[in-house]
Amino acid sequence: MEVVKISTEIAIMFITYSALMLYIGFYFFKKNKNTEDYFLGSRSLGPVVSALSAGASDMSGWLLMGLPGALYVSGFIESYIAIGLTIGATLNWAFVAKRLRIYTSVVANSITIPDYFETRFDDDRHILRVVCAVVILVFFTFYVSSGLVSGAKLFESTFGLRYEYALTTGALIIVAYTFLGGYKAVCWTDLIQGLLMMSALIVVPVVMLYHLGGFGEAMNIVREIKPSALSMGITESVGWISIISALAWGLGYFGQPHILVRFMSIRSTKEIPLATIIGISWMAISLLGACFIGVLGIAYVYKFELSLNDPEKIFIVMSQLLFNPWIAGILLSAILAAVMSTASSQLLVSSSTIAEDFYKRVFRKDASSKTVMNLGRAGVLLVAFIAFVISTDKNSSILSIVAYAWAGFGASFGSVMIFSLFWSKMTRSGAICGMITGAVVVVVYKNFLASALNFPIYEIVPGFICASIAIVLVSLCSTPRAGTKAAYQKMLENLK
Repeated sequence: MEVVKISTEIAIMFITYSALMLYIGFYFFKKNKNTEDYFLGSRSLGPVVSALSAGASDMSGWLLMGLPGALYVSGFIESYIAIGLTIGATLNWAFVAKRLRIYTSVVANSITIPDYFETRFDDDRHILRVVCAVVILVFFTFYVSSGLVSGAKLFESTFGLRYEYALTTGALIIVAYTFLGGYKAVCWTDLIQGLLMMSALIVVPVVMLYHLGGFGEAMNIVREIKPSALSMGITESVGWISIISALAWGLGYFGQPHILVRFMSIRSTKEIPLATIIGISWMAISLLGACFIGVLGIAYVYKFELSLNDPEKIFIVMSQLLFNPWIAGILLSAILAAVMSTASSQLLVSSSTIAEDFYKRVFRKDASSKTVMNLGRAGVLLVAFIAFVISTDKNSSILSIVAYAWAGFGASFGSVMIFSLFWSKMTRSGAICGMITGAVVVVVYKNFLASALNFPIYEIVPGFICASIAIVLVSLCSTPRAGTKAAYQKMLENLK
């Protein structure tokens, strides 16, 4: 059921799509003149590209596989994840985007998130930069591996490839155009990929409804076989902890480096309101479509007596069953698009961390732009290889891997980002302690405390709270450095 005959038409669409993405990488290869080009696109991207790139790089393969799979298993209760994400993304664009763009261009020329934190707190000892780099490399390696797992499941299901071969194929495509094209290639491919993903998430549930006989009939079937799937309230099986955990996904937005860097690269702060409208509209439509695919999948599988061993493949199965091979090839390319858009962004941030934040800023300040770019490309290969090794476990859950990495960034970077942009009295010591506390609490709570305390709340909640407390307490017990208050005031002046 989850593997179909190898289709020439689908293969042609995949090859065409992959070739287009690689062409974009080659096109921008010759246009990258310096590190600001390669890592930040020379801050020249308009609102449409910035918004759709932020959305596409954010969602990854879990949007078309992990989230529908979660709703297929548990029903509408999992849609609180989508609600939390939409609220978090809106607040991120509304309150973080403009301040971060001003600070990283007007106040100080920062091209990475560690750059921003170091200049914001006048950290001449590079402690914050090193802590940031460690957090980025650890959690992004897991995050990239979730994308590789998504790609592997896609190729495995579509072409009947062994998991190992499918994983290798997807990884090679993603790494190739990130390695060559840099930030502009990633953002322009994100634009195409974002539109493709949204289109697929509109078309598939609409056709599913047609075959099921309409929305009312579909819900009657779900109500008959799994009534709990239609509930969004507290039940015997779903308590307030589960709902808070789902909504808490929204906290993660404030700390995702691959999303925050989009705010830094937008052409002008005047274009942020339009980018916000575009980005949130795209996100709401896409999340709604993903949720309906999962719940409608329950009805479809039951009505037509199908078997589905892996719930995270419900989108793949529906695309193959409901459409001719040419259309199915386009729809399935949307999963490849989701995987490529997120993994490439994360690989690029990871490579900038290795090349710009470690090598140039700490070890060799006089390194040429060409040397840093080449080292950045080597960083892409290194992180991709480690993520590849992690991804060899074909039983990995896409959503659980994403949730872990999302929590790590949200708790460590998110808390520090919010306080740094809105509290002038925050100190370097407070930032360091908050970042370390958030990351450590997420790791410890996820792996040890959740089961020991029998309190299975999403680890981002205790991580974010503990990090915030650490920031406030340590900052109140220390003194801001001389230049930080002046820089903060300059940012406020430019907000007017």
